[in-house]
Amino acid sequence: MPGISQRYVVSGVVRAADSGEALVGASVAVPALHAGSITDDDGRYTLNLPEGRHTLQIAYLGYQPDSQRIYISKANLYLDLKVHRSSKVLQEVQVETNTLLQQLNDPRMSIERLTSREAKLLPSLFGEVDLIKTLQLKPGVKSGGEGSSGMYVRGGGPDQNLVLLDGAVVYNPSHLFGFFSVFNPDAVKSVELFKGGFPAQFGGRLSSVLDVDMTEGNNERIHTSGGLGLISSRLSVDGPIAKDKASFILSGRRTYADVFTRIINKASEGKEDYNPIPDYYFYDLNGKLTYTLGENDAIYLSGYFGRDFFTFNDTDFKIGFDWGNSIASLRWRHKYNTRLYANTTLSATSYHYTIKNDLDLFSFHLTSNIKDYSLKTDYDLFLEGGHSIRFGAAATYHRFTVGRLNFDAEDSRLSFAAGNNYKAAEFGAYASDDYVVNARLSVNYGLRLSGFSSGGHTYSGLEPRVAAKYNLTESASLKASFASMRQYLHLVSSSGASLPTDIWYPSTPVVTPQRSQQVALGISKLLGKGQYLFTNEVYYKWMHHQIDFREGANLFVNDSLENEFLFGKGRSYGNEVYLEKIKGRTTGWVGYTLSWTERKFDAINDGNWFPTRYDRRHDLSVVVLHRLNKRLSFTGTFVYSTGEAFSLPIARYAMQDVEGKDATVVPIYTERNGFRLASYHRLDLGAVLQLRPRHGEANLTFSVYNAYNRRNPYFVYFEQQKDKTDGRITSFQAKQVSLFPTIPSVTYNFKF
Repeated sequence: MPGISQRYVVSGVVRAADSGEALVGASVAVPALHAGSITDDDGRYTLNLPEGRHTLQIAYLGYQPDSQRIYISKANLYLDLKVHRSSKVLQEVQVETNTLLQQLNDPRMSIERLTSREAKLLPSLFGEVDLIKTLQLKPGVKSGGEGSSGMYVRGGGPDQNLVLLDGAVVYNPSHLFGFFSVFNPDAVKSVELFKGGFPAQFGGRLSSVLDVDMTEGNNERIHTSGGLGLISSRLSVDGPIAKDKASFILSGRRTYADVFTRIINKASEGKEDYNPIPDYYFYDLNGKLTYTLGENDAIYLSGYFGRDFFTFNDTDFKIGFDWGNSIASLRWRHKYNTRLYANTTLSATSYHYTIKNDLDLFSFHLTSNIKDYSLKTDYDLFLEGGHSIRFGAAATYHRFTVGRLNFDAEDSRLSFAAGNNYKAAEFGAYASDDYVVNARLSVNYGLRLSGFSSGGHTYSGLEPRVAAKYNLTESASLKASFASMRQYLHLVSSSGASLPTDIWYPSTPVVTPQRSQQVALGISKLLGKGQYLFTNEVYYKWMHHQIDFREGANLFVNDSLENEFLFGKGRSYGNEVYLEKIKGRTTGWVGYTLSWTERKFDAINDGNWFPTRYDRRHDLSVVVLHRLNKRLSFTGTFVYSTGEAFSLPIARYAMQDVEGKDATVVPIYTERNGFRLASYHRLDLGAVLQLRPRHGEANLTFSVYNAYNRRNPYFVYFEQQKDKTDGRITSFQAKQVSLFPTIPSVTYNFKF
């Protein structure tokens, strides 16, 4: 076994040969040494190799695998690599963002990777491709309910996910009241989801990090791509501004259900007893400029703007509701030498919602928003002896508007406003080391110092992180990790779902930061001569200072909102099993999670532990992709999960007024979330037919959502049963509401 002092750094960038685009998530490996690297957001890879001759193997989805011989002689080596697109039609059906061997030897654990190419192959609701819904098919990631794009990762709530788009925070990653995510697949290059073992550069959330990287424009020629779907269309244009030096991409998407509802409403004007259909649509715009200043410098300017609009107009009543994100980031990448790199990012992000209501002579506006301005810098330093050092710092200025209400009468005799404004500052500094101890053992360890200042009070703390990988054999490895996290921002929600009206609230002298510690242990094993990868991970997460609300809490237009909070603790633990196949005509994966997620508050459930709404004992997903021939492939997904936990009254009593005429029925609740909805299961089917246009590429994607028409529960309500003679309430009957029956869809995709 080579000694530690004999190792040297091999680094560079993996690019597409036709466009010059840096490829994120490409695999660069030396199988003979069980060593490898996955390219980062800049397409950069790093290997620590001993002196001598080696063969590098490069792999990336949709590109021809390649290899290159290198020789290291007592010096670091900088080497850019290029790969060519595969000439095989539908080669992208193979779910192969990196080799299974590389996943086996990656010292990091609890990570899910995805590209937009993979997501586009799977069947989808209304034909709307959604990256987050594809991630929900991975173990340890649960949805918020039927059709929801919300994420609940290893027992964490939706506010405990740090969502980044090119380094800028996304506060509400959902469209259509949570049914679709804001990420247009045409504008996204790749996604990484960290479920545990968090790298030290990430902070501010307890449960996961979703790092989304936008694609870059083609350096060689103009490309146009897009799609026509059942409820939306999308269009992207990218190409060079200055060949081999500067490029751009612009991508847009819009729904058009409102076009049809307006036609129906107009045609039905004047009809008796006709209720107008509410007007709804969303759109989003993505843009990115890439400019190479020279061999050592590049600048990236990214932007996102998205809005949802919901309106209802009647004769005497009008309501308007709009919400959305605005994001911009400017990043400067600088290479000092082959050992030291730096990335400096300046970003601004804003999320807001507004409700406008006009009723006869009165009107009110309710708004809430959060704005961030951030500056961060990250350094990568590669040293001999197997050390890859990363260090950096970040600072963020927050501005909050919490429940701002304006109420006015038409004659101006009555007018008032309410709500709170807050300002806060958040900072962090970190250092970590990826240390290749020897051919079998790799360790990543780091420390993050984080802090938050608001209302004249400052919180701070240390967050240690460590992860390790040990190769038991050439085909099996053992992994372990520990991470401590702090969260200074909290999502004030009146329900278990993530809604546009949820309010982000800062830590204050009363509201202390949330904290968590998570440990995980896993084993990875290659099976079937390297065709399959089997992983099994167990985890346990402790959560402190969790937030809930008093019974009957008023969350809107409350200047004393902190008085409605309750503070407690949580825990989540489970076992995640995963089997993946990425080569051959039939590919896919099977994931299963057995888990428990619970909370404990002194003033709730008599101080006893109770399951959260998103606690799922069993969660199963099966994904199959089969390439029938060069033009036609079939896809299918099956999901099953234990029903959602919820509260039911066990009895009711009637309270009559003093005259004995009217009665109020009062429900009696005991155990919090002591009942379960029916189990959830669904089969989706799809097909991709490659067309033969005269120019460019095109295909038709067919999807059938909920193929066997399972009426999955969305929620349960109670309907009063009354005596037909005197109208007295005699009983209550529980009724289930389901959202989506079998829904077929077709999408036409093109590129030229």
